[in-house]
Amino acid sequence: MEVTADGSPVDVYLLLPPDGEAEIVHAAVPPSASILELGSGADRVTHPLIELGHEVVAVDESAAMLSHVRAETVCSRIADLQLGRTFDAVLLASHLVNTERAADREAMLAAARRHLAPGGRLIVEWHPPEWFTTAASGQGGRLGEVEIELADVVRDGDLLSATVRYSARGRRWHQEFTCRRLDLETLLTSADLTFDGWLTADRTWFAARAGRVG
Repeated sequence: MEVTADGSPVDVYLLLPPDGEAEIVHAAVPPSASILELGSGADRVTHPLIELGHEVVAVDESAAMLSHVRAETVCSRIADLQLGRTFDAVLLASHLVNTERAADREAMLAAARRHLAPGGRLIVEWHPPEWFTTAASGQGGRLGEVEIELADVVRDGDLLSATVRYSARGRRWHQEFTCRRLDLETLLTSADLTFDGWLTADRTWFAARAGRVG
């Protein structure tokens, strides 16, 4: 079983179908917008975005994930990315912004910001603060043919650690993670970004732009 540096089982991500992510992004950016997808994984969001008419550059540090992407790809840590070009939109999905270490988050947001074209929009999926209160072992559901369950939830101040258990086709996988509760205003101000609206009713997706108001 191939597993990425952050513990993501590649086989699971190949089985997981899109879950409306591309449509959220598409509604938030201009038609035919160029999109830099950070932490793209295998193809769940990349290919639907292309089908919606966007030019997408997919970035991931896992060559195994990128080998399944039919688009321009860049194998790199997000923090190290220096493409020398900018995009109409930069996508930071999969709750990556809730990373445990502040230094990692700051580097990630700096990379996103330096690749935003003037007037460009950063599209972010995160765990909002209320999720840290409601998340509990035993929660889960089904995405396509994959059964998903949250287990071993442990809280320590603003940190939440847990294990995601996956099962499909008679196989089982698990992925451990730790994430941090964030204050949105502090998050954006520290990265010289300005909040630019919620993109979903549950406030798990939002947009931001470079620079502060005023």
